Parts: sequence; C-alpha cells; structure tokens
Amino acid sequence: MRSPDAVLRQDAPGRAPAPFTAVTGMSTASGTFGELLQGVLPEENSDFLVTLPIARWARVTFHGTPGTDELEVRPAHKLKALRLTEMIMQSADAPMGGVLAIESTLTEGKGLASSSADLVATARAVANALGEPMPPRRIESLLARIEPTDGVLYPGIVAFYHRRVALHTELGSLPPMTVVGADEGGEIDTIAFNRIPKPFSAADRAEYARLLERVAGAVARADLAEVGAVATRSALMNQVLRPKRTLDDMIGICRQVGGLGVVVGHSGTCLGVLLDTADPSYPQRLVDAASACSELVGNATVYRTLSFDR
Repeated sequence: MRSPDAVLRQDAPGRAPAPFTAVTGMSTASGTFGELLQGVLPEENSDFLVTLPIARWARVTFHGTPGTDELEVRPAHKLKALRLTEMIMQSADAPMGGVLAIESTLTEGKGLASSSADLVATARAVANALGEPMPPRRIESLLARIEPTDGVLYPGIVAFYHRRVALHTELGSLPPMTVVGADEGGEIDTIAFNRIPKPFSAADRAEYARLLERVAGAVARADLAEVGAVATRSALMNQVLRPKRTLDDMIGICRQVGGLGVVVGHSGTCLGVLLDTADPSYPQRLVDAASACSELVGNATVYRTLSFDR
C-alpha cells in the first residue's frame, strides 16, 4: 500500500523538484512447531523436513524511501533480514532505502522457524513496497544464499529440502490440532546445527523414505493418529543427532493424556504433545498435558496448528 506522504527530490539546477511518494510494504509468515518429520532420504543432498504450521507469525513492514539507498532494520540484530533486503534492492528496477521493522511472536532458537518466518515475510514486504512479484521460487533462490530454511513460504504442510532450499512436495492440510509445548531451555544455532554430519545409515534413510510416504498418506486422509505416530518416530530417530533429555518423559505424558504423539524441534529446544481439538475429551486432555509439562520442565505453552482449505 502507498503512503500519502510526499518526499521531494532535488533535481538538476534550474528545474523544479519532482515530488515522489514514500511507499510501505507489509507481509506476514507463520512459524512451525518443529517438524512432523525430519531426516535424510536415500538420494544425495536430500536432507528434508515436513512442516507443522502454527498460529504464530512474523510481521514485517518496510517503510521505503525512494531517492535514498540507506537501509536499517529494527530490531538491529536481525541482520539476515537486512542482508536479504540488500539483495532484493540490488536486482530491483527502482531500488530504494528505508527501514525494515520486524515484529514476531516466534521465540528465537527454539525450533519454531523464527528466522525463516522473518526472511519470508521480509522478502514479501520489500517486494510489495517495490511493486515487484515475489513468487516462492524467487524466495527460495534468495534464501538459499543466506541459510537453510523451513518451508514456511508455502501454505499448508509441505515436505521441504531445507538445506538446498527447495520444495519436495505440497502435502495439504490437516484439521486443527493443539501442541502443548515444553522448552528444555537454551538456544540452538540452526546454521551450526546443519553443518553437523548426519549419522544416518542406509537403513535409516530407507526408513525416512517410508515415514515420508506414511505422513503424506496420513495428511491426505486427515489421519491425525498416524501423523502423531510418524512425528513420535521421527523424534526418537533424531535422538542420535540432537537429543532431547525429556523425550521419554514426554512420550509418557502423551500416553497418559491420550495424545496423538510427540512432535519436536529437531534442531531446537522445544518438544510437545499433539492433541486433537475435536476429541470430546480435549479440554481435560489439554489441562492434564499442560500440567504435566509444567511439572516436567517448569513451563508449558499452548500452540494452535493452522488449517487451510482442503
């Protein structure tokens, strides 16, 4: 959208200054509670994940000022978003300076795709200000130059090659679920994590391929129990790479409260119990799960998953 505020540019001597308009672009991107599945497929360069979109967002507003080339980001530590803005301006037909303002309800370093959401929303907000298209493939090509990325640029649940920043498959959507999340504490640097060699055997890779087939079928059928089973298996397989000290306890809590399964941030510090919101016993299951998580790690946070038109 365009602001009515006019800015004057100084033209050549003897000519009247030509007015031009400051512009504002805004966009959002949702986070994801860890991953329903994350691993490596049998083929080369096939690190992948399956997203679980949640109702928490990064919101980015770019206040552009034509006629200048100075760029600023707020908060100041969001340097990857600033770099992305610079990259977009370098290829823009009419580049400009301005201020990039980022607001987010996604805690950093926990496995909620906070950085990916920042960058996707930034790309779209800056493109909106420039009046340029920003389709998913263009976003992928830009983000591939910055860091491994979750698939939050696509609606719904997707399988995504996060290291090479490319879509594997759009799987669809699921009915609403709740994640009762627990945070083991600390922060994980996603870039550093993705440099760790994966200790997965050929048999592991074959199992990940089967798990991907299972979760794809489960999403197509809206089979929440099967989704939960795949998520739990993926969490267990990830213990050799980024162990969660409370995973066994969380699986026990899930069984006690009648949850669907346990989902984790494979490269983060969060894990959670999946609940079916349509279950008649959901209210009590929610209370019981939150109480048990709080007792286990001293905190519990409730997240709602996002559903899209099926």
